Amino acid sequence: MRLTAATPGSLLTLASCLLLSGVPALGQTATLASASPNADVDKYQWLEDVSGDRSMAWVKAENARTAKVLESDPHYAPDLAAALKIAEDPSRLPLPSLRGGEVYNQWRDATNPRGLLRRTTLADYATAAPHWQTVLDFDALGRSEKVGWVGHGLDCLYPGDRLCLVNLSSGGEDASTMREFDLKSGQFVANGFVLPHSKQNASWVDQNTLLVERDWGPGSMTSSGYPFITKEWKRGTPIESAREVFRGAPTDEDSGARILRDAQGDFVELFVRNLTFFESQTSIKTEHGIEPLAIPAKSGITGVLGGRMLLELREDWTPTPGGQAFRQGSLLELRIADVMKDPAHLRPAPIFEPTSQEFFAEAGATRDELILTTLENVQGRAYVYTPTSAGWTHRALPIPANMTVDLASVSNTDNHFFLRLAGFLTPPSVLLGDGTSGTLQQAKSQPALFDASMDTVDQFEATSKDGTRIPYFVVHPKSMKLDGSNPTLLTAYGGFEVAMTPQYSANVGKLWLEKGGVYVLANIRGGGEFGPAWHEAGLKTHRQRIYDDFAAVGQELVRRKITSPEHLGIEGGSNGGLLMGVEMEQHPTLWNAVVIQVPLLDMLGFEHIAAGASWVGEYGSVSNPEQRSFLAGISPYNNLKPDVHYPEPLIFTTTKDDRVGPQHARKFAAKMEEFHEPFFYDEITEGGHGSGADLKQEARTWAVTYTYLARKLTP
Repeated sequence: MRLTAATPGSLLTLASCLLLSGVPALGQTATLASASPNADVDKYQWLEDVSGDRSMAWVKAENARTAKVLESDPHYAPDLAAALKIAEDPSRLPLPSLRGGEVYNQWRDATNPRGLLRRTTLADYATAAPHWQTVLDFDALGRSEKVGWVGHGLDCLYPGDRLCLVNLSSGGEDASTMREFDLKSGQFVANGFVLPHSKQNASWVDQNTLLVERDWGPGSMTSSGYPFITKEWKRGTPIESAREVFRGAPTDEDSGARILRDAQGDFVELFVRNLTFFESQTSIKTEHGIEPLAIPAKSGITGVLGGRMLLELREDWTPTPGGQAFRQGSLLELRIADVMKDPAHLRPAPIFEPTSQEFFAEAGATRDELILTTLENVQGRAYVYTPTSAGWTHRALPIPANMTVDLASVSNTDNHFFLRLAGFLTPPSVLLGDGTSGTLQQAKSQPALFDASMDTVDQFEATSKDGTRIPYFVVHPKSMKLDGSNPTLLTAYGGFEVAMTPQYSANVGKLWLEKGGVYVLANIRGGGEFGPAWHEAGLKTHRQRIYDDFAAVGQELVRRKITSPEHLGIEGGSNGGLLMGVEMEQHPTLWNAVVIQVPLLDMLGFEHIAAGASWVGEYGSVSNPEQRSFLAGISPYNNLKPDVHYPEPLIFTTTKDDRVGPQHARKFAAKMEEFHEPFFYDEITEGGHGSGADLKQEARTWAVTYTYLARKLTP
């Protein structure tokens, strides 16, 4: 499952926030459009010049106007102080990553707002005060090189995980610089691999060989702005001498290599052409060369374990006529030895198959076991699956009710793994699991960062326009009166098969719930809460179902007298920002506050802005007449009207968002200004497709957001 998340108004942690990952497995790339395909002249196309003097002068003026109002509001200063205190709180949960038998963690605090990569032992991690050893200081590196570096993860050589490629992002953008780093010594490798700034991906073949996808020069990037050429690069040679080994096509989303290994020594070298966001062609390297692997377009190899490849199935599949049929949402195995002999004729067997209520979420392999999580009616479940000669056995892990379960990390040197548990009102904790014994023990928990003693959680359903039942969670004071007066914030995402589940947010708790606010999370179609079919129900020209689902939840909140339009606000980011723009226009009298964050809004021009072309599989294309007609009917930028009274929105974006881009937010705000419609606009320079590049920037974004909501929704 492709996991993405939401922006500050949601209850998701910042580590998982902000969405629309273009093609995350194979690197990320963006291009700037030079033209919009709108039939009419786009008078605000000049705002698509991201860093141009005229554009930035407009941004500066709008930022100043908004800051003058919101930063002088009496809510702002205490909210900023509270958000910064939470961001820098030393008792926050340090999320673990198991590498080479040790625990690593990327940590940010008041002294290191951009972060440290640090490590300790497994036993020490479970103590109250671990003895962390700094491995890499991103703040110090940035100061020494005069670049605002943000760490975007590691790609390490297995076995051992000693040599790694560190992904360094300037200001949080998706493009990165990759440098070889020795985890044990804590030093960059002298004369090691260095991949200059690009949207890119690299896979270790061995200690001296990388497979690399990146911008190799003119003609080497897809129309989505991603690489499609894989080259083999040998240590000690100039990158210009790298030898091409695989090529997709410029019409692909992207293309590239994936190398998968397990502790038993199994090794597969895959080459994947992502034709759309959801469809791909996979090939495997055999003794005969690179051969097509006969798996469905909507599926993917996610790992290897015990001589088996793990296949996640996103469409129904009958591999052989009259043979066994497998449902979408299944996890299957393919025996590696059989595949290597004949990749065109496959004999899959089931590992996990979905039911009417339980659906696959994620899986990770330890040395000998497969740790698998699922969602059952949006409740987290977890299992240990063990491969045997006759198939798979499995055991359920003891997970508390009403909790979200995330697979935090797995060890490839033994059978340890970490699960992260959280709920709306339950601070996150990390459980250390042993796949051999099937046991769990608490390794670490975060103290409560807001007072949840007066709140409770309910789960209800609303009926959408076509009769579909839409679940939603309501987090509210136990003493809540059903008189329509409660300040209520409703959020959702509704796209890309992203499952929105109960999560703990100290900021939402401190800045909203403690003040008597109600928080609502809607599990609308387009997401992954109920498997691939729940997502596919809202694809392309069927997308109005998603918008109807969200409106139905809002109307149900009013019908139940939990709130009223005067006190009802909505928020969403990225694809959720598109949702907010549509809801503001289709139901302008149902909401009194609309928070639109790093959004898509020009749906007739999105394919030519940043990485927008990569999402045609989700939204459709203006090149298709039927799809263009639908997009024209829902595009927030194109459907703003001068004679409609809209809620006054807060529009947030970042200049360094190289995924969705700030162009959408800018043009939408400029058109509202033309129509004399009131709005707030906030564009920060750094942050990428997120809420800030460091803790202070993020705290300010939280404070601005909840100051706005308090002004609009509270008495």
